[in-house]
Amino acid sequence: MEIIFETKRLLLREFTTDDAALIYELNSNPEVVKYVHEEPITDVKVALTSIIDRIIPQYINYGYGRWAMHLKGSLEFIGWCGLKYRPERDEVDLGYRFKQPYWGKGYATEAALATLQYGFETLDIPVITAMAHIDNTASLKVIEKCGMQFQGFEEVEGCPVKTYTFNNPYTK
Repeated sequence: MEIIFETKRLLLREFTTDDAALIYELNSNPEVVKYVHEEPITDVKVALTSIIDRIIPQYINYGYGRWAMHLKGSLEFIGWCGLKYRPERDEVDLGYRFKQPYWGKGYATEAALATLQYGFETLDIPVITAMAHIDNTASLKVIEKCGMQFQGFEEVEGCPVKTYTFNNPYTK
Protein backbone atom coordinates (compact mmCIF):
# COMPACT_ATOMS: atom_id res chain seq x y z
CA MET A 1 0.00 0.00 0.00
CA GLU A 2 1.60 3.25 -1.17
CA ILE A 3 0.51 5.98 1.22
CA ILE A 4 -0.10 9.49 -0.17
CA PHE A 5 -0.32 10.96 3.34
CA GLU A 6 -1.53 10.04 6.78
CA THR A 7 -3.29 11.65 9.69
CA LYS A 8 -3.36 10.73 13.36
CA ARG A 9 -5.82 7.89 12.70
CA LEU A 10 -5.94 7.44 8.91
CA LEU A 11 -3.89 6.37 5.93
CA LEU A 12 -4.82 7.70 2.48
CA ARG A 13 -3.72 6.03 -0.75
CA GLU A 14 -4.63 5.87 -4.42
CA PHE A 15 -7.35 3.48 -5.50
CA THR A 16 -6.42 0.65 -7.87
CA THR A 17 -8.53 -1.68 -9.98
CA ASP A 18 -8.17 -4.21 -7.15
CA ASP A 19 -10.44 -1.98 -5.03
CA ALA A 20 -13.68 -2.59 -6.92
CA ALA A 21 -15.17 -4.60 -4.05
CA LEU A 22 -14.40 -1.74 -1.63
CA ILE A 23 -16.14 0.82 -3.84
CA TYR A 24 -19.06 -1.57 -4.26
CA GLU A 25 -19.35 -2.07 -0.51
CA LEU A 26 -19.36 1.69 0.07
CA ASN A 27 -21.66 2.78 -2.75
CA SER A 28 -24.19 -0.04 -2.51
CA ASN A 29 -25.57 1.46 0.72
CA PRO A 30 -28.52 3.79 -0.13
CA GLU A 31 -27.82 5.93 2.95
CA VAL A 32 -24.24 6.59 1.82
CA VAL A 33 -25.30 7.90 -1.59
CA LYS A 34 -28.52 9.57 -0.44
CA TYR A 35 -27.34 13.19 -0.70
CA VAL A 36 -25.32 12.84 -3.88
CA HIS A 37 -28.37 11.66 -5.80
CA GLU A 38 -26.66 8.57 -7.12
CA GLU A 39 -28.38 5.25 -7.23
CA PRO A 40 -26.73 2.61 -5.06
CA ILE A 41 -24.53 0.44 -7.23
CA THR A 42 -25.64 -3.13 -7.58
CA ASP A 43 -22.64 -4.80 -9.16
CA VAL A 44 -18.88 -4.95 -8.55
CA LYS A 45 -18.37 -4.43 -12.30
CA VAL A 46 -19.96 -0.99 -12.03
CA ALA A 47 -17.53 -0.15 -9.23
CA LEU A 48 -14.60 -1.29 -11.37
CA THR A 49 -15.80 0.87 -14.26
CA SER A 50 -15.97 3.85 -11.90
CA ILE A 51 -12.37 3.29 -10.84
CA ILE A 52 -11.16 2.94 -14.42
CA ASP A 53 -13.24 5.75 -15.95
CA ARG A 54 -13.46 8.32 -13.14
CA ILE A 55 -10.85 7.81 -10.43
CA ILE A 56 -7.62 6.69 -12.11
CA PRO A 57 -7.75 9.37 -14.87
CA GLN A 58 -7.70 12.05 -12.15
CA TYR A 59 -4.41 10.64 -10.81
CA ILE A 60 -2.92 10.47 -14.31
CA ASN A 61 -4.14 13.87 -15.55
CA TYR A 62 -3.84 16.00 -12.41
CA GLY A 63 -1.67 14.15 -9.89
CA TYR A 64 -4.45 13.86 -7.33
CA GLY A 65 -7.93 12.44 -6.91
CA ARG A 66 -10.17 10.67 -4.47
CA TRP A 67 -8.05 8.54 -2.15
CA ALA A 68 -8.97 5.35 -0.33
CA MET A 69 -8.96 5.76 3.46
CA HIS A 70 -7.89 3.11 5.93
CA LEU A 71 -7.72 3.10 9.68
CA LYS A 72 -4.18 2.92 11.00
CA GLY A 73 -3.52 -0.34 12.77
CA SER A 74 -6.35 -2.49 11.39
CA LEU A 75 -6.10 -1.11 7.82
CA GLU A 76 -9.90 -1.31 7.62
CA PHE A 77 -11.22 0.54 4.55
CA ILE A 78 -13.64 3.20 5.78
CA GLY A 79 -14.28 5.34 2.69
CA TRP A 80 -12.55 7.95 0.59
CA CYS A 81 -11.50 11.56 0.75
CA GLY A 82 -9.67 13.66 -1.74
CA LEU A 83 -9.57 16.25 -4.44
CA LYS A 84 -11.14 16.14 -7.87
CA TYR A 85 -10.61 18.50 -10.76
CA ARG A 86 -13.97 19.41 -12.27
CA PRO A 87 -13.20 20.74 -15.77
CA GLU A 88 -16.81 21.81 -16.38
CA ARG A 89 -16.39 24.27 -13.48
CA ASP A 90 -12.60 24.75 -13.73
CA GLU A 91 -12.21 24.05 -10.03
CA VAL A 92 -10.69 21.59 -7.59
CA ASP A 93 -13.32 20.02 -5.37
CA LEU A 94 -12.86 18.54 -1.90
CA GLY A 95 -15.02 15.48 -1.34
CA TYR A 96 -15.41 12.56 1.04
CA ARG A 97 -17.59 9.54 1.55
CA PHE A 98 -17.63 7.08 4.45
CA LYS A 99 -19.08 3.71 5.28
CA GLN A 100 -21.98 4.25 7.65
CA PRO A 101 -20.37 2.70 10.77
CA TYR A 102 -17.69 5.44 10.59
CA TRP A 103 -20.05 8.43 10.54
CA GLY A 104 -19.93 10.84 13.46
CA LYS A 105 -16.46 9.85 14.69
CA GLY A 106 -14.52 12.87 13.42
CA TYR A 107 -12.87 11.02 10.52
CA ALA A 108 -14.38 13.31 7.88
CA THR A 109 -13.04 16.47 9.49
CA GLU A 110 -9.65 14.86 10.12
CA ALA A 111 -9.35 13.65 6.53
CA ALA A 112 -10.72 16.86 4.99
CA LEU A 113 -8.31 19.09 6.94
CA ALA A 114 -5.36 16.91 5.94
CA THR A 115 -6.52 16.88 2.32
CA LEU A 116 -6.77 20.67 2.26
CA GLN A 117 -3.29 20.97 3.74
CA TYR A 118 -1.89 18.51 1.19
CA GLY A 119 -3.65 20.34 -1.64
CA PHE A 120 -2.29 23.71 -0.57
CA GLU A 121 1.21 22.83 0.64
CA THR A 122 2.18 19.93 -1.62
CA LEU A 123 0.12 20.54 -4.75
CA ASP A 124 0.06 24.37 -4.53
CA ILE A 125 -3.60 24.57 -5.53
CA PRO A 126 -4.73 28.21 -5.27
CA VAL A 127 -8.40 27.59 -4.34
CA ILE A 128 -10.27 24.48 -3.25
CA THR A 129 -14.06 24.30 -3.33
CA ALA A 130 -16.51 22.05 -1.54
CA MET A 131 -20.21 21.59 -1.88
CA ALA A 132 -22.82 19.56 -0.09
CA HIS A 133 -26.53 18.99 -0.47
CA ILE A 134 -28.47 21.59 1.50
CA ASP A 135 -30.01 18.87 3.69
CA ASN A 136 -26.73 17.08 4.43
CA THR A 137 -26.10 18.86 7.72
CA ALA A 138 -23.29 16.51 8.79
CA SER A 139 -21.28 17.18 5.65
CA LEU A 140 -21.95 20.91 5.83
CA LYS A 141 -20.63 20.95 9.42
CA VAL A 142 -17.41 19.26 8.27
CA ILE A 143 -16.91 21.84 5.53
CA GLU A 144 -17.48 24.68 7.98
CA LYS A 145 -15.18 23.13 10.64
CA CYS A 146 -12.44 23.14 8.01
CA GLY A 147 -12.73 26.91 7.73
CA MET A 148 -14.18 27.02 4.25
CA GLN A 149 -16.12 30.16 3.36
CA PHE A 150 -19.75 29.99 2.24
CA GLN A 151 -20.18 31.28 -1.32
CA GLY A 152 -23.83 30.61 -2.01
CA PHE A 153 -26.53 28.21 -3.08
CA GLU A 154 -26.41 26.42 -6.43
CA GLU A 155 -27.88 23.50 -8.28
CA VAL A 156 -25.17 21.07 -9.35
CA GLU A 157 -25.98 17.89 -11.25
CA GLY A 158 -29.61 18.33 -10.25
CA CYS A 159 -28.82 18.74 -6.54
CA PRO A 160 -29.45 21.86 -4.46
CA VAL A 161 -26.11 22.52 -2.75
CA LYS A 162 -24.29 25.01 -0.61
CA THR A 163 -20.92 25.93 -2.12
CA TYR A 164 -17.81 26.88 -0.15
CA THR A 165 -14.24 27.88 -1.03
CA PHE A 166 -10.91 28.04 0.73
CA ASN A 167 -8.03 30.11 -0.67
CA ASN A 168 -4.54 28.73 -0.31
CA PRO A 169 -3.12 30.42 2.81
CA TYR A 170 0.44 29.76 1.62
CA THR A 171 0.09 31.67 -1.65
CA LYS A 172 1.66 35.09 -1.64
